[in-house]
Amino acid sequence: MDHLLLLLLWSSGTQAEENHMSTEPDELRLVGGDSRCAGILELKHEDWRPVAGRDWTLRDAAVVCKELDCGSVVSIRHKEESLARLQWWIRKDCVRSGSALRECVVSSYTDFTLNLTCSDSVRLLDGTSLCSGRLEVRSNQSNQGWSSVCEADFDQQDAEVVCRELGCGAPSALQGALYGEVEAPVGSKEFQCGGHESALLDCRSSDSARTTCSPGKAVGLTCSEPDELRLVGGDSRCAGILELKHEGDWRPVTGYVWTLKEAAVFCRELDCGSAVSISWREESSDTPMWQLIPECVQSGTVLGECVSVFTYSSSSQGFTCTNSVRLLDGTSLCSGRLEVRSNQSNQGWSSVCEADFDQQDAEVVCRELGCGAPSALQGALYGEVEAPVWSKEFQCGGHESALLDCRSSDSATTTCSPGKAVGLTCSESDEIRLVEGGSRCAGRLEMKLGDWRPVSGTDWNMPDAAVVCRELDCGSAVSVELRQESSDRPVWRISSDCLQSESVLKACLTPSTSTFIQNLICSDLLLQPIISVSSMNGVSQVHQQGSQVFRGFSFTITCSIQPQYPGGSFHLTFTSSSSNAEHNYTQPPFNHSAHFLFPVAQPAHQGNYTCVYQVYVFSHNFSSESHRLSVSVSDPPEFPVKVVFLPLTLLLLSATLYFYCKATRGQTSSRQEDTELVNYPLDVGAAEGEGDVQGVHSTPSRI
Repeated sequence: MDHLLLLLLWSSGTQAEENHMSTEPDELRLVGGDSRCAGILELKHEDWRPVAGRDWTLRDAAVVCKELDCGSVVSIRHKEESLARLQWWIRKDCVRSGSALRECVVSSYTDFTLNLTCSDSVRLLDGTSLCSGRLEVRSNQSNQGWSSVCEADFDQQDAEVVCRELGCGAPSALQGALYGEVEAPVGSKEFQCGGHESALLDCRSSDSARTTCSPGKAVGLTCSEPDELRLVGGDSRCAGILELKHEGDWRPVTGYVWTLKEAAVFCRELDCGSAVSISWREESSDTPMWQLIPECVQSGTVLGECVSVFTYSSSSQGFTCTNSVRLLDGTSLCSGRLEVRSNQSNQGWSSVCEADFDQQDAEVVCRELGCGAPSALQGALYGEVEAPVWSKEFQCGGHESALLDCRSSDSATTTCSPGKAVGLTCSESDEIRLVEGGSRCAGRLEMKLGDWRPVSGTDWNMPDAAVVCRELDCGSAVSVELRQESSDRPVWRISSDCLQSESVLKACLTPSTSTFIQNLICSDLLLQPIISVSSMNGVSQVHQQGSQVFRGFSFTITCSIQPQYPGGSFHLTFTSSSSNAEHNYTQPPFNHSAHFLFPVAQPAHQGNYTCVYQVYVFSHNFSSESHRLSVSVSDPPEFPVKVVFLPLTLLLLSATLYFYCKATRGQTSSRQEDTELVNYPLDVGAAEGEGDVQGVHSTPSRI
């Protein structure tokens, strides 16, 4: 079982530790094939059972072949049985967590079994992929060990046969000591293949005159990778549905948790610049496909070694890559050294000199890559020039959708001075929002990557919600809930692991369909209330230090808020500047506002006023505080009275009193019908006999 532990830990990028290894006498075997090195994989763990697992790849199978002393892996398939039966299922996430492997093997009913084929007579060791390494051979007619092969006994036609036998492409390098010195005895045969044979031991051979290989003369072989990629059905060769040619068969590719990071690998593999977007196409029924394991793709492993045994799906993966611009060697998808290529020819990539590129050009490139505005434009920021220099000077207006849509003229520059190749950093702000929650900080989570979609993620918790609330500048997370809708719809899926590890959320988006949608509530749910002061009989004045009302006249503090949720209450807090005493008053809102009336302004009313709006929604209490309003109380201004103006003054005063009394009678009648005024005994400066505070349209209570 120790070796199987190594297999699984190797796949997850960790190392085996002695205290994690099982001491149980578990064994592996292949049964039902043409030899002991081919057939259905079985594991003895209490009893012999087939091993189940749809995410196994050639990399995983290679370790099994090595454990069984069966040479290199040739193929891995899943075999569908007529009936489900008990099998051993190995939980790789359990192994990654550090648990002992015996705790990670679980019994499972499934109708899929793993079918492996290993080469029984040839293997490549210490290579950079399954198709490269130092060649060793073993006769399948005996139990002899593995032997190295000397260069003099091996030629290009022999190499073609070995590469074919291992399921690889044509040989691309045949060189001694390319993958280390001889560690095994030297074979006693000189091979004489015609190049058409299916296995090395099918070739004619003769006895070799050599018993040892000179240093550096053991055969090191590199076969080309047999797999090919392409994008089909798009506007260009750099957009469309991804297809992979694996084992000679072109199929669409599926991958359930793919993000822009995986897309960037494929765009680079296709020589298509930077990844811009990902898509998902639903098929009418399950279709034969190649499934690639995302973690394997990200690790830089040869893509063919990341193909899993699961081969049927109803959805395929698509990408859009830029065909004419890319950023290299950056710290993210939106930073790096700029390279450009004409989309009218098959020319290679070219660097751009600083003198031929300005801020408006940078804005266009960032937009073309699906990134935010440029935040840094500096030569040598991401390494020196490695490509030829672009021959044009760009003259963008800043509004274009692609760099090659801009006007340009011939450049006088043929080379970039050291440190003068354009290095560009675009901002990476996510397009994210919460909708249908009455606030920008509550509701259904949606993100935009090409188009707006709801976000799904079954493994989210409060720390994950906190990341989103922080991104929205909405305070802390209050709740996160997965709500089920009536039918499937296109969504963006985000895993919890990616959410916690990535600084840019869009790098975590995976296209999918689901009925389960994330709904979040953040703490900064409410808008900020507005506080203001007005005087009914005297004129309030606004100064740099605050507002001023006149002594002896009434004034009103108004608290209001933009409509969001019904109900709630307003709390007015007043702190006297003379005594530092704090007083609180409460009113329910009327038309989303409350008016606190002070009938007679006195010096004790001078101080700081603050409105707090509180409401109970989404099963939680929320509050929001206004800015502080400073109010000063001063004596009204004195007006000079001259004898010459006395008659006119008396006349004006009489007219004013007449109209005031008439208006007061009308208001009193109206208020008796529509309004109940309640006086607050104001404690502030009670010894001095200050006035009361009154609330309009409410029955307030002291808090």
